[in-house]
Amino acid sequence: MATTTAQLKRTYNQLFIGGSWVTPSSDRQIQVINPYTEEVVGTVPSGGGEDVERAVAAAKAAFPSWSATPLEERLALCSKVGELLAANSGEIAAVICAELGMPLRLCELIQVGLPTTTFRSMAEVAPKVEWEERVGNSIVLREPVGVVAAITPWNYPLHQIAAKVAPALAAGCTVVLKPSGVAPLNAFILAELIEQAGFPPGVFNLVSGGGREVGEALASHPDVDMVSFTGSTAVGRRVTELAAKTIKRVAMELGGKSANVILEDADLAKAVPDGVAKCFLNSGQTCSALTRMVVPRRLLGEVEELAAQAAATYRLGDPFDPETRLGPLVSADQRQIVRSYIEKGVAEGAKLVCGGPEPPQQPTHGYFVQPTVFSEVEPGQTIAQEEIFGPVLSIIPYDTEEEAVEIANGTIYGLAGGVWSGDRERAIAVAKRLRTGQVEINGGAFNPLAPFGGYKQSGNGRELGRHGVEEFLELKALQL
Repeated sequence: MATTTAQLKRTYNQLFIGGSWVTPSSDRQIQVINPYTEEVVGTVPSGGGEDVERAVAAAKAAFPSWSATPLEERLALCSKVGELLAANSGEIAAVICAELGMPLRLCELIQVGLPTTTFRSMAEVAPKVEWEERVGNSIVLREPVGVVAAITPWNYPLHQIAAKVAPALAAGCTVVLKPSGVAPLNAFILAELIEQAGFPPGVFNLVSGGGREVGEALASHPDVDMVSFTGSTAVGRRVTELAAKTIKRVAMELGGKSANVILEDADLAKAVPDGVAKCFLNSGQTCSALTRMVVPRRLLGEVEELAAQAAATYRLGDPFDPETRLGPLVSADQRQIVRSYIEKGVAEGAKLVCGGPEPPQQPTHGYFVQPTVFSEVEPGQTIAQEEIFGPVLSIIPYDTEEEAVEIANGTIYGLAGGVWSGDRERAIAVAKRLRTGQVEINGGAFNPLAPFGGYKQSGNGRELGRHGVEEFLELKALQL
């Protein structure tokens, strides 16, 4: 039986501040649109500066006690949230499927599975932090940075929230969360679970709203000690500018244009379909998507054929249908942006292998874009340089390994990458030459305990695992 928008619709009229659900400062609402049905699937409050002031004050007041709470108690509460996420995983996955459009089976695995793992992992990774060490005549301490503003995106909404909130809470920080207004319903479910877990009042606070009204107020607030932001590079620059006025710490996970370098001795039958999958995941709305496939020129025809065959398997449709492999983009605006990039690729002379800017024949509603593959793409062309955030793959030929590395490193970004070779050690050697935060070797699986973050304009700082906890800590030296 199909799940309907009416069954999933959620309405929130309050914000979570100081351990209580409180009435926001205005009655403005944000409508959440189901990108498949194009219907309203929920509403949340659109907060403002007054709500930010209350939330930051609550977090500041809670910090002394929370930071002094024994680590074991903090970690037990994080683990409790992980258990509650697991117990409610089906409901949460359905809500994210409805507000984002990612196929339900992937929402269960990724959109709920990863944040569950992140909260649970705190009990494993936080004790590995060297909270106190002796250096000569000094005792070096690691202490929580203070009040953290977490500003998160819509593409992996709960995962990105967990990647900030879980380690910040484990570290002893207090948090004010501003989720994306495009997919915020999951954040309210998390707030309910944090309340249910029994966190002290003010340790976690939730204020939804616009970037200007809430995000900028948090980034510039003098009582916020750190901003952790995930989103576009352009908005990241603005957050950094505002945070600089009070010299607060900033951690940024921004855009990407990641290269998947396929060497001539790679198994193309495995490498190419895997590369297409890594590009099309979440309809291409993934900052670390491997959107540039860098391949030997003499193998270009074979790669094109394999990529087209792989793209043809991505059935578009209802995200709740188990046969659907590619859901809609998150909004009509995002669809238009992606289509305009495809048009630019054609205009600049790239070879269109499959797909294109035209709407798909089916479905006739929803914010869909055809899965698209370009070949003979020049490294300097727009579609090879700018983040598209849609199911668009650029195949770029090279003649030498040196040229392949140069192409891979030839953008302003450095978030992720891949290398394929029949010789694992050769692949690792090439991966070490890529200026990027993480590299898959022959399709290596994502590791939620390894550090995640980027080089260059993909950001600074790292999330996940022990390194994610250390991001929220200050260093203090006691000279004896």
